[in-house]
Amino acid sequence: MNNVRMYTTQVCPYCVRAKQLLQQRGVTQIDEIRVDLKPAERDTMIELTGRRTVPQIFIGDKHVGGCDDLIALDRAGGLLPLLGG
Repeated sequence: MNNVRMYTTQVCPYCVRAKQLLQQRGVTQIDEIRVDLKPAERDTMIELTGRRTVPQIFIGDKHVGGCDDLIALDRAGGLLPLLGG
């Protein structure tokens, strides 16, 4: 399974929803980067994605986007193949 990295904050409902969906699809380990605890990480996230909002989700080296993007990818049937490598 490909590594999942997610930029998050503690109180973000979209982050919670994205984590739930990933867990439902078999992801047991998420490398969570809390931008509320480490503000410099938000700058890194913006440089990588061009976006300021969380979550920002990476599967392997691919930037998936936010929660809505993850849900759309799943509905289109693209999430499981991406997770599988």
